[in-house]
Amino acid sequence: MTTIHDVARRAGVASITVSRVINNSGYASEDIRQRVLAAVKEMGYVPNRLAGSLRSKRSKVLALVMTDITNPFFTVAARGVEDVASRAGYTVIFCNTDEDKQKEQNYIQVLMQNQVDGVVLVPSGSDSESVETLQQNGVQVVVVDRHVSSQKVDQVRCDSLNGAYELTKLLISLGHTHIALLNGPQNVSTAADRFTGFNRALADAGLDTASQSVIFGAFTRASGAEMARQVLEMTPRPSALFAGNNFIALGVLRALEDARLRVPEDMAVVTFDDLPESLVISPFLTVAAQPVYEMAARATELLIERLAATQVYDFQDIVFPTTLIVRKSSGVKIETLK
Repeated sequence: MTTIHDVARRAGVASITVSRVINNSGYASEDIRQRVLAAVKEMGYVPNRLAGSLRSKRSKVLALVMTDITNPFFTVAARGVEDVASRAGYTVIFCNTDEDKQKEQNYIQVLMQNQVDGVVLVPSGSDSESVETLQQNGVQVVVVDRHVSSQKVDQVRCDSLNGAYELTKLLISLGHTHIALLNGPQNVSTAADRFTGFNRALADAGLDTASQSVIFGAFTRASGAEMARQVLEMTPRPSALFAGNNFIALGVLRALEDARLRVPEDMAVVTFDDLPESLVISPFLTVAAQPVYEMAARATELLIERLAATQVYDFQDIVFPTTLIVRKSSGVKIETLK
């Protein structure tokens, strides 16, 4: 196996110089850098990062623990985390929990055993158990997309409450008085905030919140389709559906298609989270769009700042605004359809 000493002999420099070049630490002239990098390439040398981490107490590895990597929302988030981490010289491990608290805890244990420097966490619930476990073991953590009960952790999220308020207010302005909210798990902060925003908009419009239809399920297409089927059996049937996220909305659209109902002619639909342009030919859904890339990137920046900090500073709770994008699925005023 090629060692750093072998590379040093090939390049005609000291081993410490090779270390400086490959770790981008300390001065080395451009000529020496090129000689070292050429020797590394010729000899196929792979630096022993673990040995380096034992000396520096840094592995240069971060982790993103998210709930559903198949959802474009988290695909974009992963891009934001990786871009920032890569520029700072970190590698990223991706972990998918499927909103399963036990799976999340298992990943947290594995990440600590492998000495990751920090974790960007999308928690499966609103409690702070995973945050506390990481912090108690000296691992820096930043929560993204959701918020947890702990006040002693950096959190980066979007204003789900106001986004839900604006979507519901739009539907009310279009003449809808019976709107169904098809939401994610009740114990997840984003679902809870969207429920609160939904109810606040109804109350501000003078509508009876108790008479509206609210179903808590999962942030999945299957759950969205099932919740939509339940709503379609209600009497009276709502005239508009508010899907808690983009995957719920996709399930809703499938259920409405199966029921031979047209959107928006027979049922208006709005949702949280836009779909990337690369996945849709013609954007159709009215959405409260979240700046997911920016959120994930900022969370990663905060994490790296924590790792580099030489003093303790206050934890931050950064809340990004949503953007209301009105498209065909929300329809026009009900009066114009008569």
